[in-house]
Amino acid sequence: MRHVPVPPLEPAAHLAWEEAALDAVDAGEAPGLLWFWEAPRPFVVVGYGHRIDGEVDRVACARESVPVLRRCSGGGTVVQGPGCLNYGLALPIDPAGPSATISSTNHWIMERQRNALQTLVKAEVSCRGHTDLAVGDRKFSGNAQRRKRCALLFHGTFLLAMDLPLLARCLRPPSAQPDYRGNRDHLDFVFNLHLPARDIEDALVQAWGASFGEVPSLTSRTAELVAQKYGDPAWHERP
Repeated sequence: MRHVPVPPLEPAAHLAWEEAALDAVDAGEAPGLLWFWEAPRPFVVVGYGHRIDGEVDRVACARESVPVLRRCSGGGTVVQGPGCLNYGLALPIDPAGPSATISSTNHWIMERQRNALQTLVKAEVSCRGHTDLAVGDRKFSGNAQRRKRCALLFHGTFLLAMDLPLLARCLRPPSAQPDYRGNRDHLDFVFNLHLPARDIEDALVQAWGASFGEVPSLTSRTAELVAQKYGDPAWHERP
C-alpha cells in the first residue's frame, strides 16, 4: 500500500484525481493507494446518482459563492472546505477476500477505520447505517464506494473543524437517510471531532500499513479526466 501525496488542486481536479487513483490500481500500476486532502475553500459534492436540486439549496450556494460539483461514486451530498479532512483508498478487488462484494467491502473497511479512530476518540465509535462513523447517534464521517473490474475506490470525510452552519445552509435534507438519523436536521445530526488532521492521517497510515510513495501517471490522468469530464459543467449538472 502506498501513501501518495495529493498536490494542491482546484475542486474539480480533486475529484478527477481520485478517479485517476482508481484507474491506476485498476490498471495494475500500484498495489493499493491511500491519500488525504483538505479543500482550502468550500464546495459541494453530489453523489453520482443524485439530482442536484433534490440535495442542494442552489440559491444559498450562489449567495455563499460555493460551487456544486459531482463525484464518480455514490453516497450522499457533502460540503467540502477547511476543517473537513478527506481520505481515499484505491484497492485491488480480491474475489476470494473481503473486497469481493459491495457489502463485504463496506464492513471490512469501515471496521478498520473505526478501530483506527477509536484510538483517538474518547467516546465509543460505531459504524452506523452502511458507511457512517458516529459517536452515539451523531455522525462525524461519511463514506462512499465505486467499483471497476479489478479495483475499487472507497473514500470519505472526517468532520474536524468544519463550518457546520454553512453545511446546513447549503444542503437540503437528504433524499436518502439512514434510520438512525430520525429525520433530524444537519446541525442536530453531525458534529466535529476537533482532532488534529495529522493524528487521523497517522492512525490510518498505520492501520493500512502504508508507506510513502508516488504514482507518476496520476498527474497526466487527472488532467485527462478534467478535460474529458470534471471540467465540463454538463457532467456536474447531469440528471
